[in-house]
Amino acid sequence: MQNTEPVRVTIFNQTYSLVASSEEPGRIEQLAQRVDDLMSSIAVRAGNVDSTRAAVLACLHLADELESLERRLNMLRDDVDHRARHFSILLDEAIAGG
Repeated sequence: MQNTEPVRVTIFNQTYSLVASSEEPGRIEQLAQRVDDLMSSIAVRAGNVDSTRAAVLACLHLADELESLERRLNMLRDDVDHRARHFSILLDEAIAGG
């Protein structure tokens, strides 16, 4: 069983008590800081929005980032697959001709 430990983080002036695996409390704190920074940035730009609206806008922003990264990952996978097929053909030709 994995060891866990409590982690307290503050996001948009709200404190949350979370449970993290013993290897991840620092990662959880970094993620919380990223969300807090994003929500604070949105609040500044949007002009004193409530926490729910800032959270929804932050989620939309992060969902957009995720979709962009997934699209890029799929393009990279396609490129690797294409190159692997190409090198496989070249290797087959080199073996057949050699």
